[in-house]
Amino acid sequence: MRHRDRAICLRTTDYSETSQVVHFLTREGGPVKMIAKGAKRPKSKTGGALDLLAEGDLVYSTGRGEALGTLIEFAETDSRTALRRGADRLNAALYLIELAEAMIPEGDPHPDVFDLLHNGLERLAQDDVPVPAVLAYCQWRMLRHVGLLGEMSSCVLCGTRTADAAPGDLRHMVFSSRRGGLLCGSCESGAPDRIRIDSAALAGINAMLAAEAGKRVPIDDAHARAVSRMLAYHITEQLGKRLKMERYAIR
Repeated sequence: MRHRDRAICLRTTDYSETSQVVHFLTREGGPVKMIAKGAKRPKSKTGGALDLLAEGDLVYSTGRGEALGTLIEFAETDSRTALRRGADRLNAALYLIELAEAMIPEGDPHPDVFDLLHNGLERLAQDDVPVPAVLAYCQWRMLRHVGLLGEMSSCVLCGTRTADAAPGDLRHMVFSSRRGGLLCGSCESGAPDRIRIDSAALAGINAMLAAEAGKRVPIDDAHARAVSRMLAYHITEQLGKRLKMERYAIR
């Protein structure tokens, strides 16, 4: 069956001297992988070897059973060369595409994740946009879209809201991946795994919650990085492995 969809290139592997195996995130079909026969020839229908992060209009056919599909045509609309002007932007972009592929099973449609990734890559390519804020927001929203981000405004066990907690209790707040959210100081012993939430992470969490509520709240780099470290821990726990680009993107 032939399909036409918007797609972002997530991963490529050489298959032969002229062909590649390419992993795409498509808007309507989710992650798909296919063989791009002759893609590395300059006169191919892709205009040469496909690159990571490239976005465009994809035409492909699906394989039978576990067989790879076949790329028929890829009309690139954005090569995202601007992301290669700085290591921090490129590392963040590569981390986000690795995260998208890891979070979504092959063939599972998530148009909202595609739109999030598209917008995140567009933002990272802009010189005046803070990379840590984009990285924190995209991780947060991607986890929310796939149902892996739990209660972040109150303790998941007793329900105490962070806004109502005593200052002393906030100093003992933790995040538990297995519990799926925050725990106050009184409940932290009920978490089999946990990491401490400091004031920077809590400020970043509040900024993310405000953004979810439709408010424009600035988040500084320190708070954004603290949130990203917490979310990267959560992602590692949920996937059972650390993503390769995490060490370069999350500081």
